Amino acid sequence: MQNNTDIQKRLQWSLLSLRVTIFIVMFVWTLDKFVNPAHGMAIFEKFYGIGGVPEVAVYIMGALQLALVLSFLAGLAKKYTYAFIFILHGGSTLSSFPQYLDAFNHLLFFAAWPMWGACFALFLLRDADTKFAFGK
Repeated sequence: MQNNTDIQKRLQWSLLSLRVTIFIVMFVWTLDKFVNPAHGMAIFEKFYGIGGVPEVAVYIMGALQLALVLSFLAGLAKKYTYAFIFILHGGSTLSSFPQYLDAFNHLLFFAAWPMWGACFALFLLRDADTKFAFGK
């Protein structure tokens, strides 16, 4: 039987692994807004029904998202940053609903669901996520 200290250490490392891997995905999505803003504009039109988003708006959203994901990685203001990450990823996951209806032509979209679950678990356990986190 494991003692509480061992379980606490494993929990901290587990939560850190969730935070880092969620960050990696969100960071690449953020970089995409700077590297290929036309892709961001196309995503807003196809998945959110918002056409005509100006390129400068994609850059602004990218800058805001960069601040969010870096704060998330650092474990700052966990109640808010973890919630925003959960909400953003949830919006992305749910906006892709038509792809789930054609599952076998859009298999990679299903990877969004366990990541969304990981975002939720990290939000719920945010107070225990202390390994290399700067926020209280």
